Amino acid sequence: MRDLLEAERAETQALISRLTRGIDEVSAAREGDNSDDEHDPEGATLAFERSQAATLLEQSENRLDEIAEAVDRLNAGTFGICIDCGRPIAEARLEARPYAAKCVNCAARG
Repeated sequence: MRDLLEAERAETQALISRLTRGIDEVSAAREGDNSDDEHDPEGATLAFERSQAATLLEQSENRLDEIAEAVDRLNAGTFGICIDCGRPIAEARLEARPYAAKCVNCAARG
């Protein structure tokens, strides 16, 4: 599982890097442009792209935190145990989402 978590971490860091570059590029495209997004046909698209990338960036940063917490659980010997109910997390869930802290039932409850 440690290798799987490391692969997830590397993939997430690469995604964060790409998203950050994309946000910078969209911002640079608007730099020096004094038109407003509401009346500029391209502006709404650029604003949407920037917003979408920012949301994905935030989700990716949260995933990095979840991966770090999973590594901590692995080191503590509690990896694969639901943090809510204390039951084992299904192996299929951990294979799909190795940083999962909750079993499917507890995750569905919030």
